[in-house]
Order: sequence, then structure tokens, then C-alpha cells
Amino acid sequence: MCIRDSVNTVAVNTDNVLVSGGDNGILKFWDWKSGYNFQTIHSKPQPGSISSEAGIFSAIYDKSQMRLITAECDKTIKIWKEDETATPETHPIDPDFRVAFENQRF
Repeated sequence: MCIRDSVNTVAVNTDNVLVSGGDNGILKFWDWKSGYNFQTIHSKPQPGSISSEAGIFSAIYDKSQMRLITAECDKTIKIWKEDETATPETHPIDPDFRVAFENQRF
């Protein structure tokens, strides 16, 4: 999976969940070991904000490693918690996912 916008922040918790946030206001949750992107969330800007204020500047997990705290361009601080109703049926993981390493020149 490719990220096409600027990434402003990344954070990893003790369960090897990496989150990335960028200028487009999207939080992507990745499995650190496999590189699998298992969830994507579009952060909603504060009412009255313009669409260019959707960016996520900073993200960090709290001490419990269960909640994510984000600082965003619309001057808000948001606290995200794990979805307690999530099951393998509601959030399936692609069993055929494989990391494709290619020789790329940048």
C-alpha cells in the first residue's frame, strides 16, 4: 500500500501497532511486523474548519498503550480508543497479504 500524501507523524505501541498521520487527515493503522495496513480512519475536522485544516501534526500513545492522542491542524486534540466491539468478522485481515519488496531507486 502506498502513501501519497505527506506523513507528519508515526507512533508505535507495545502491541506492534504503528499509526501514521498526515496532511490529508487520514490515520492509517499498520501491523509493524508484517507491514499490513489493517485500518484507515478519516479524522473529521472541527465544525467551521476548512478542508485544508484536516492535517494531523502529532500522534502518541498514552501510558496504557490503548489510547491514541492526536494534535491536529484544526487546533484540536483528539483521544482515540480501541473499538471494543471489533471482531475478526467485522475487521477481517487478508490472509494472502505478503510484503512485496522491490528494488526501487529514489
